[in-house]
Amino acid sequence: MTSAEIKDDQISYYEANDLEVPEELTAFIDEWKDKDGNLIAILHKVQDIYSYIPRKVAMKVAIMLDVPLAKIYGVITFYHLFKLTKPGKHKIQVCMGTACYLKGANDLVLELESQLGIGVNGTTDDELFSLEVVRCVGCCGLAPVIMIGEDVYGNIGKDELAAMLSNYTGKE
Repeated sequence: MTSAEIKDDQISYYEANDLEVPEELTAFIDEWKDKDGNLIAILHKVQDIYSYIPRKVAMKVAIMLDVPLAKIYGVITFYHLFKLTKPGKHKIQVCMGTACYLKGANDLVLELESQLGIGVNGTTDDELFSLEVVRCVGCCGLAPVIMIGEDVYGNIGKDELAAMLSNYTGKE
């Protein structure tokens, strides 16, 4: 059974046992299986490969490590870096550090939610954009700051957002 044949919310524990995962992940799990603190390292590897942690893969990891799925979800939901939903092609991060917040970052979030039709931690229906807030990106002198992927935009105003997003859609 291949991972493409099953939707995340329709998989049983037994189907997960037969799930094929990339050899890269299997090798990593085999390497880390008996080490202390292995779960966080393995979940980071899963997220590196898939860009989030699909439920079916979390179930497969639980089987491979012989740990309860609840333990895996306990780690995933405790650490904010782990994602349970697939991010958009272009990940938008709005800095909400003190300087950015004081210079209007919250207004940028509200405007992005309006323009994209999603909330924070959401992904557009076309899977082109996802939106999240972060604590600080270390560019306080450029506040407010937005990152789209690796691109950093500073001193951004609400009126600039539509044009900025169009650089990633190819549409004006």
